[in-house]
Amino acid sequence: MNTYTPNEERYSKMKYRRCGNSGLKLPAISLGLWQNFGAGSDFANVETMCRTAFDLGITHFDLANNYGHPYNGSAEENFGKVLEHGLGRYRDELCISTKAGYEMWDGPYGDRNGSRKYLISSLDQSLKRMGLDYVDIFYHHVYDPDTPAEETAVALDHIVRQGKALYVGISNYNAAQTAEIMKIFKELKTPFVVNQPSYSMLNRWVENDGLDRYCKENGVGLAVFSPLYQGFLTDRYLNGIPEDSRIGRGNTWIAQQLDEKMLAKLRALNELAQRRGQKLSQMAIAWLLHNEAVATVLVGASKPSQIQDNVSALDRLDFTESELEEIESVLAK
Repeated sequence: MNTYTPNEERYSKMKYRRCGNSGLKLPAISLGLWQNFGAGSDFANVETMCRTAFDLGITHFDLANNYGHPYNGSAEENFGKVLEHGLGRYRDELCISTKAGYEMWDGPYGDRNGSRKYLISSLDQSLKRMGLDYVDIFYHHVYDPDTPAEETAVALDHIVRQGKALYVGISNYNAAQTAEIMKIFKELKTPFVVNQPSYSMLNRWVENDGLDRYCKENGVGLAVFSPLYQGFLTDRYLNGIPEDSRIGRGNTWIAQQLDEKMLAKLRALNELAQRRGQKLSQMAIAWLLHNEAVATVLVGASKPSQIQDNVSALDRLDFTESELEEIESVLAK
């Protein structure tokens, strides 16, 4: 059970990027444990995926209090077991993050919020589930209009001073909300280093909002999630809908977006990716890393081979001007 020995070559291929202006470096690709890591998943596969990621130089594992199916917290519990089974021996080589912000437990203190009461209690629960003394990054998971930004910021600052997190982050905050809380973090001298938004070729709100520009100018890294837009930016849907896909299982809101216009877009992007010697998913990840504001791309997975595939995006990160123009014209259609 505890015989895991990581690949000695794990640091030879992965690229590490500074997170904003901080001293923290993150792997260009990180593993997100949102789907497929909970109690309803096969634990042997969960463990193999985490070990595969680390063997490939992925040092950053991203969780949240509400991750895990069929119940909140079960992804953290499983990750705690993975650590216990040998990965935990390499704790100082790992960057582990978790978040709190969405509905988590019954009553007014566990619903969607950013209060001091909720954030501090939630992190204590997360640390217990994972068997950790501290996390590397603790995030407020979603902006809460009903709690003053100052209360949220002071709570996160307090958590760092307690030694329960080394850095803090925010997630799903736009540029204006980021600027508001950042001002308070600056006054408190809180090690605020990262914002985690959704971002992909098909979801460019961070550019339209100016969030990427703001974070780049102010020394905050972006850790971006849903880089493959729920699987659209893979080769899964190019020839119809497979039964075992998210859309095939009928559990996603984006099925109605997969129309002929979208398919034409995906096929054109796929052709360009093939000319570059990449899969569509690999080009989609490389394109995100082309944005200098992005510190790391968070990928999900249901099997180890997908993690391997995504890391291979790093084999070809450069784009010619004409490739970038072609992507823009395809996306504009």
